[in-house]
Amino acid sequence: QVQLVESGGGLVQAGGSLRLSCAASGRTFSNYAMAWFRQAPGKEREFVAVISRSGGVVYYADSVKGRFTISRDNAKNTVYLQMNNLKPEDTAVYYCAARLGTTLYTQGGGYNVWGQGTQVTVSS
Repeated sequence: QVQLVESGGGLVQAGGSLRLSCAASGRTFSNYAMAWFRQAPGKEREFVAVISRSGGVVYYADSVKGRFTISRDNAKNTVYLQMNNLKPEDTAVYYCAARLGTTLYTQGGGYNVWGQGTQVTVSS
């Protein structure tokens, strides 16, 4: 199965932008549905966005819809999360996750491969 490594987190002011990347090892990346989740201190992990294997289908949490964009480049084995108009409430550790197959889950339990996470901090 693939292994995932996130990057691109950091500190940004409210209203700013960041792009997260999740690089996957292995030759079967295109067989995996990919998702982003986040977890803020003292809160449960929550779904952010998911993308189908081809990139043709995406879903977003209501809290990020219109501000975040998930995309993937199967030639580069990478999934991205472009985050615009960031808010302090977006502060969290962001994780990418993978699941072999076509089903697009919005629950963390649907994924069996996780990255180590990258911290995003949005100051007011």
